[in-house]
Amino acid sequence: MGYIENRPFDDISVGDSAELVRTLTAQDIDAFAVVSGDVNPAHVDAEFANAEVFHKVIAHGMWGGALISNVLGTQLPGPGTIYLDQSLKFLKPVGIGDTVTVRVTVTEKHAEKKRLTLDCVCTNGDGKPVITGQAVVLAPTEKIRRPRVVMPDLVMHRRGANHDRLLDAARQHPALPTAVVHPCDATSLTAALDTFSQGLIHPLLVGPQARIRAVAEAEGLDLSGLDIIDTAHSHASAERAVALVREGRAQALMKGALHTDEIMSAVVSKATGLRSERRMSHVYVMDVPTYPKPLLITDAAINIAPDLQTKADIVQNAIDLAHAIGIDAPKVALLSAVETITPRMQSTVEAGALCKMADRGQIKGGILDGPLAFDNAISMRAVASKGITSPVAGQADILVAPDLEAGNMIAKQLMYLAGAEAAGIVLGAQVPIILTSRADDRRTRVASAAIASLFSGSVTR
Repeated sequence: MGYIENRPFDDISVGDSAELVRTLTAQDIDAFAVVSGDVNPAHVDAEFANAEVFHKVIAHGMWGGALISNVLGTQLPGPGTIYLDQSLKFLKPVGIGDTVTVRVTVTEKHAEKKRLTLDCVCTNGDGKPVITGQAVVLAPTEKIRRPRVVMPDLVMHRRGANHDRLLDAARQHPALPTAVVHPCDATSLTAALDTFSQGLIHPLLVGPQARIRAVAEAEGLDLSGLDIIDTAHSHASAERAVALVREGRAQALMKGALHTDEIMSAVVSKATGLRSERRMSHVYVMDVPTYPKPLLITDAAINIAPDLQTKADIVQNAIDLAHAIGIDAPKVALLSAVETITPRMQSTVEAGALCKMADRGQIKGGILDGPLAFDNAISMRAVASKGITSPVAGQADILVAPDLEAGNMIAKQLMYLAGAEAAGIVLGAQVPIILTSRADDRRTRVASAAIASLFSGSVTR
């Protein structure tokens, strides 16, 4: 851990100096903007900054000032120093990747009040000054030596950044004709209109017309230009929405204000439903602040205790979705509690079988490995500590849970303890199904529609 110590006034002479070297990163700029609230686009908006005089994103001027404060407070004089005055002159901008050397030099000592005057210079990689100035400080008079405090890790994450990229990609596709099933409350009707305004879907509102219009009037929502297919109740809404798909008028379904089993019963009907040769499964696409890329989790909503063939379909559905959102060769981690095949633990046996199925071409388009415990699927540190050699471990794109209970708990823990944003759809039917929860917010519903649009577009291309 080390120690931090100062230099008392009497131990300092004119001409003494101290310095530090720091290379500016994009994270430095973001962190400074978050703490200070200074979101001047010259610092945080690359498109704006590139069009301005410096043609690049530049550091906040006071970032350099903060580095000067760092030297004064930690080195010369160090702990116990009190800032009294600071002047700064900004000579050149500092850009991402620039290495700045900060140097302070004592120029005057004022014994009566224990004050120091110090010249402050920040230079860039070619030795030219970018900031100059002068500081006046009240120096400590006694020696201080303290254990260096370990600061918390700083995780910089733009909320929903991964989902925003998917949204941008989906906007390049035509709006997806979508039967919105029973949008008879403010949440579901607003979600349909939000996704419509984003250009993601073209909603066909399926439900009791009078109730839909009453909700729209109460919430001040504009239904101009949208078709309302009138039905008597929620069961009828689900059946009619499925029929719209069979008629070719809709290419996706979106759940409204009805129970999941109502819409899924209509979908799985052998006579009039939307079954395909593959089992249906739900896939979350999660934006996790502490994970560097989108993380797909399956199945957390449909299959309670899937057998081996169902798991093969679950894996293939997730791989297909990964392809649709731009992951060409997704790394698939088959989760269990341990990393070795253990006959008494069925999930480990099935994980091994799924890997062999992939080797034989029965599962295509992904790189499978398992069984893997959760930590070994997503943490390179855990992988290194256990000596695991794997192309998937520590860097998974897809987590396949052993059963619905485990999948649901993994997803909900990431949402409520790790601040993850979750969007997702049901796959394996003839069209994607946007199966959101009443607890989902607007961003989740919009992101789920974007994922459905991307998946539908990948199927039709």
